[in-house]
Amino acid sequence: MGRNVIIPNFPERIISLVPSQTELLFDLGLGSRVIGITKFCIHPESWHRSKTKIGGTKQLNFEKINELNPDLIIGNKEENNESQVTNLMKKYPVWMSDISDLEESCSMINSIGEITNSTAKSAVIVSNIQQEFSTLTPLNSSKNVLYLIWKNPYIAVGKNTFINNMLLACGLINCLAKTRYPQLTNEEIKLLNPEIIFLSSEPYPFKEKHIDELQELLPNTLIILVNGELFSWYGSRLLLAPAYFLKLLYKI
Repeated sequence: MGRNVIIPNFPERIISLVPSQTELLFDLGLGSRVIGITKFCIHPESWHRSKTKIGGTKQLNFEKINELNPDLIIGNKEENNESQVTNLMKKYPVWMSDISDLEESCSMINSIGEITNSTAKSAVIVSNIQQEFSTLTPLNSSKNVLYLIWKNPYIAVGKNTFINNMLLACGLINCLAKTRYPQLTNEEIKLLNPEIIFLSSEPYPFKEKHIDELQELLPNTLIILVNGELFSWYGSRLLLAPAYFLKLLYKI
């Protein structure tokens, strides 16, 4: 983001504003050094139950953050609200990630390892992620896919996004070329005529009934419910993604 972030010492009072990076902090073994997380930070479950919640990713509780008095806040350019993060920067060191592909995810993991004095663990996580992705065999015959993340209106995933990069890793072609997260009408979806539609489990919790609705619109399209965490969480959960993708590809 073109900013210099001054962190005087290895931080001991960390707040995480992003679920996937919260889980990474846990896997880096930071334990009691993480003092605040969002209500959407559901992994690990023990932290979700016990850590102080500082609001949602886009609706931060500034009063609670000030009570915690962090010496480092970790966020993400896409997932957090710009004006809220700007306000936090006036008072606290705020380190932000900006991630659109696997390489940038690995860079983020190494960077957080460096600023939290846990480089040995971050290096192992990155190495294991890269090893897991090396075993992922993408589809030989490329098929076009529409990845939906919201309903009423339908919102899909376009290019220059992390999810798009995961689709490419599977050997799939995103049928949306430009806008990152376009809204689509039923007629626009019908005109796209994707071979496959992925209905994500998050942020909108698509269910079986939504398959039926879209199947009426596109009777020849394969429509599958997918685990949104494994397509969009760019921290240590990436260790689980390639095995999940392989199982998914067997259905296509």
